[in-house]
Amino acid sequence: MTTVAFIGLGVMGKLMAARLDKSYAVRSYDLNGKGNCDSAREAAWGADALITMLPDGGAVRDAVLDALPSLRPGAAVVDMSSSDPAATLALGHALRARKVDMVDAPVSGARFKAKDGTLAIMVGGEKADFDAALPVLQAMGKTITHLGPLGAGGFTKLANQIIVAVNLTALGEALTLARKAGLDRALTLKALGGGLAGSKCLEQKTPNYTAGTYNPGFKIDLHFKDLGLIMESSRALGVPLPCTAVVQELFNAMRVKGKGGLDHSGVITLLEELAGVPEKA
Repeated sequence: MTTVAFIGLGVMGKLMAARLDKSYAVRSYDLNGKGNCDSAREAAWGADALITMLPDGGAVRDAVLDALPSLRPGAAVVDMSSSDPAATLALGHALRARKVDMVDAPVSGARFKAKDGTLAIMVGGEKADFDAALPVLQAMGKTITHLGPLGAGGFTKLANQIIVAVNLTALGEALTLARKAGLDRALTLKALGGGLAGSKCLEQKTPNYTAGTYNPGFKIDLHFKDLGLIMESSRALGVPLPCTAVVQELFNAMRVKGKGGLDHSGVITLLEELAGVPEKA
């Protein structure tokens, strides 16, 4: 692959595209008009691969179908968004009818991992399609796992998002309890991080908690969207998710309060308000 079309230059997408630009000719476009091309179709002109990093499956479908006439024969479509697996399968079916291969490859990791090219990438698709896409994925990620057929990446990302949302909510509760008891937040985080309660969420979000500021790495709004997909999938598969359902409502409350643009670790601010403690450390 020599030319990559990259659609979606949000917080993560722009960093991922920058990583690709070190090894490939990148033609980029964003729904808000950013990038070096004016449309998905222009970005895809003659591209060997089309990568999407967009808010939802509907945006992915629209971008891919717009770009499709410009793709060279044999080009691969790689959706790295957090999309509804059912929508991914439907799009994959439509693309197969036009002899275009697709893998879903959502990512996990903070902005610094996107910048460093060390994201975790969860891939679904045929083995041959995974092998073809692997070199371009290796430019953006460190842990790249082929999980099964198309849609497997998306389901794995939903599982990931359950763990992250519940973990961040549990951290918010624990730190709020500690603050109400008069404990120093930085020392509390240090103590918790050294034991079984330690986690990647605690490690990566510690600067947010100690500063009491929650600038978005991954917004509450986007995680709430993912929680909706999780609950839809759980009902379709017959899997009760009681903890996730409660967390979904807490994230919904954040959005109602106009805080949907905060980082998802900012759910602690709601818990602090309920407990009557100040937001800042």
